[in-house]
Formats: sequence, structure tokens, C-alpha cells
Amino acid sequence: MDPSEVEFLAEKEMVKIIPNFSLDKIYLIGGDLGPFNPGLPVDVPVWLALNLKQRQKCRVIPPEWMDVEKLEEMRELERKEEAFTPVPSPYYMELTKLLLNHASDNIPKADEIRTLVKDIWDTRIAKLRLSADSFISQQEAHAKLDNLTLMEINTIRAFFLDSLNCMYKLRSNLQPGSATGQFTDF
Repeated sequence: MDPSEVEFLAEKEMVKIIPNFSLDKIYLIGGDLGPFNPGLPVDVPVWLALNLKQRQKCRVIPPEWMDVEKLEEMRELERKEEAFTPVPSPYYMELTKLLLNHASDNIPKADEIRTLVKDIWDTRIAKLRLSADSFISQQEAHAKLDNLTLMEINTIRAFFLDSLNCMYKLRSNLQPGSATGQFTDF
């Protein structure tokens, strides 16, 4: 899975908008949306919110967690804890990128939010790299990936797979009964 596919999944997350148009309920395969009344908040998927925003048909209300104070607390907690802390959304990085790129005028303190989310991301990726290094150096056979997002897992997936494959090849060549000194590729 590449980052664009993860972003596609993130676009299905719900966000509140305040429409400036009237429309009855719309019936889609993924579920019913609306009704849309000017000035009344309604939950819609991110893909629709961004589409309506680009056509100047609504104002996007940022998710509850997209607040400077809450993100600062999250950043400090992430820095203090050795393990990965729970994130407010499984797509926090993708949603931040999408909403700040397309609706930053609707999000108070957008630049601060962008910086805080980037700090959180950097801290989590640094932890992930340290965990991966420890995992490989200790020749572990399995890892616990609690509280990681899909994008974070996707970021380190190729490295982990290559490392595990190499470890498997090395271990299988050290087993009694294996071909002496021969390296076999599986």
C-alpha cells in the first residue's frame, strides 16, 4: 500500500461542514448524507467536504483534536512516553495535510497546527526507527505495533520486510543440516 492509497482511505473519515446551500438528503452507496441547510452543521466525508470547499459551497469545521492546545499536550505525552501513545485519529497526518492544504482559511492557527503535527510525526517516526533497530539487533521474531497508524506502518514496512527476510536467510543457513557455507535465496 502506498501513501496515496492511505490518503484515499483517510478521505472517508467524517468531518463537519457548514454549507451555504440547500439540498435534500443525498443517497450514496456509502450511506446517506444531509440534508444540507445553510448555516446548519452536517457531517460529511472529507472527500465531499474538500470538493464543496473548492467550489465555495461550505466552510469546513476542523476536527475536535485539531486544536493547538490538544496537539501540544499530545506532543509532550509522545515525547515523555517510551511506547507509542494513542493518536486522536488513525489518519491524523493525512487529515491534517488534506485539510490544511485545501481549507486552511477555515482552521484557526493553521501554521501552528501544521508544525505541531509534524513534530508529533517526527517523534513517532524516530521512536519507530529506534524500535526497528532494537528489534533487528536483538533478532526478535515478532513485534507489537500498538497505537501505530497505517501511514506509520507503511513508512517502515519495506525496511522491516527486507530485514526479516535477511534474518530468515541467515538463521536458516546456521541451522544444523543446512548446506554448509552455501547461501540460498528463497
